[in-house]
Amino acid sequence: MADPVNGIWVYVDPHKESADLYIINHIGENDIVITQDIGLASLVLSKKAYALSPRGKQYEETSINTALDFRYLAAKSRRSGKYEKGPKKFTQKDRETFKSKLNDLLSKFEIRK
Repeated sequence: MADPVNGIWVYVDPHKESADLYIINHIGENDIVITQDIGLASLVLSKKAYALSPRGKQYEETSINTALDFRYLAAKSRRSGKYEKGPKKFTQKDRETFKSKLNDLLSKFEIRK
C-alpha cells in the first residue's frame, strides 16, 4: 500500500483484514478513504474521516447502519445458497460521479483553510 503523502510503500501481512487495520490505525480526522467496503467505511466514519466509494457514493453516519444491515442480510442469503447478480458494470458515468464527489470533498478543505 502506498502512502500518497510521503510516497512510501507500506507492506502489511497477507491476512484479508491487514490493509483495513493499517488504514484504521493510521487515518486521522478529515482524511479521505476510497473504499467499496462498507465495514471499512463505517470504521473510517467513526474516526471522523470521510469515506467515498469508487462510484462516488459518500458514506454518511446517518445511513451507514442501514448499509451494514443490508450487507449482513446479503451475506446471510449467500450462506443459504442464494446468489444475486453482483455489482453493475463500472461505467463512465460512475467515473464522472466519483470525480465530482471527490472534487466536492476536496473543495471543503480549501474553504476551511
